[in-house]
Amino acid sequence: MNELLAHAVNLLAEYPIVDGHNDLPWALREQVAYDLELLDISQDQRARLHTDLRRLRAGGVGAQFWSVYVPSSLVGGAALTATLEQVDAVRLLAARYPRELRLSFTAADMETARSEGRIASLMGAEGGHSIDNSLGALRGLYELGVRYMTLTHNDSNDWADSATDEPRHDGLAPFGEEVVREMNRLGMLVDLSHTAPATMRDALRVSEAPVIFSHSSARAVCDHPRNIPDDVLERLAVNGGVAMATFVPKFVLPAAIEWTLSADANMRAHGLDPLDLSEEGKRVQLAFEAANPRPVATVSVVADHLDHMREVAGVNHIGIGGDYDGTAFTPAGLEDVAGYPNLIAELLRRNWSDSDISQLTWRNAVRVLADAESVATDISGRRGPSVVTLGSVVA
Repeated sequence: MNELLAHAVNLLAEYPIVDGHNDLPWALREQVAYDLELLDISQDQRARLHTDLRRLRAGGVGAQFWSVYVPSSLVGGAALTATLEQVDAVRLLAARYPRELRLSFTAADMETARSEGRIASLMGAEGGHSIDNSLGALRGLYELGVRYMTLTHNDSNDWADSATDEPRHDGLAPFGEEVVREMNRLGMLVDLSHTAPATMRDALRVSEAPVIFSHSSARAVCDHPRNIPDDVLERLAVNGGVAMATFVPKFVLPAAIEWTLSADANMRAHGLDPLDLSEEGKRVQLAFEAANPRPVATVSVVADHLDHMREVAGVNHIGIGGDYDGTAFTPAGLEDVAGYPNLIAELLRRNWSDSDISQLTWRNAVRVLADAESVATDISGRRGPSVVTLGSVVA
C-alpha cells in the first residue's frame, strides 16, 4: 500500500464515508425478491453486486443512505406500495446484520453509529412519484425513517420537472412548492438529483432548509442534464446544502455520453429498459460492451468533478454519492464500494487537506441533516401539517 493510500485509509477510519445513494434494496428486489437467505451480504457478493458488508468496511463507509427507489413506470398506489416494500427491505437488512448496520434517523444517530463502529443506515426515497401526490403519504414515509426524497426520477411528475424529460411546469408546480415546505417542516432533506435546473432553482428559492444532491456531479465538467450547473452550485453554498458527486460514467465522462445513448438503444431493441440490471439485462449490456468497447472513467475523472465542485460551492458543500448497484458500469478504481480509499488518495495527491477530506466524507453530510432537523423544530413551532392537495392549490 502506497503512502497516500495508507493515509486515506487512516483518514476514513476517523471520518468515514457518508454515501448519499446506494441502490442495493432494488437489486435485492430484482434478484431475490427480498429473500435475504438467497443473497447474504455478509458473504462476498462480487459476482452479483457492488455492495456487501466486507467491501463496505474495506471502503471505509460509515453511513449509507440506502435508496428506497421505485421506477417512475410505477404510478399511484403501486409506486407507494413498492416504496413501502423498499423501506421494509432496509429495515430487514438492519435487523439481520445488527453488529454491522445501525438503523439511523438523525445526525445524532449517525454519530452514535460511528462511535459504535457500525454503519449508519439511513433511507432516501428516489422520485416524488413515490408519494402518490399525497402529503399524508410523505409524512408516513418520514415516520418510517425516510430522511430524503428526490423530487423526481427520470420522468417529470405531476408537480416537478425532471432533468431527463420534457418540462411540464417550468420547474416546480405550486403543489411541488408545498411538498418542499412540508419536507422542511418534517426535517426531510429535499434532494435535487434528477431534477431539471428550473426545479433546482425553484426548490432553492422555496426551501428554508439546506438541500442536497444525493448523486450528481458538475455540469461544467461533463455536460449531462443529470449534473449540476455552476449557478446552482453557487446558490447551494448560500443555502447551506451539500452536493454529493456521483461515479456513474455517463455523468462524469463526456466521451461516455454518446456510447451510453447507443447502449440504451441496444437495450430497448432487446425489449429491455436501459436501467434493467437483471441477469438478462447485464448479459445484453456486457455483449454490447464486448462489441463496442466503452470509454472508461477513472478515479481522476471523478476527482476532477470534486475539484470543480469545491471551487464553485466550497469545501463545506460537497460530498459523495456513488450510486452503486444502480448502474451497470463504474469507473476504474471505483468498481465497487471498496474503492473509496482510491478516490481519497487521489484527492490527497491533489493537495486536499485532511480537514477538506473530513468535510467531504463525513462532516458535511452529518451537518446538513442536523441543520434540516433544526429548521424543522423551528417551523413545526409555527405551523402544523399541510392539508394541501394537488387539486386544491393553484398558481
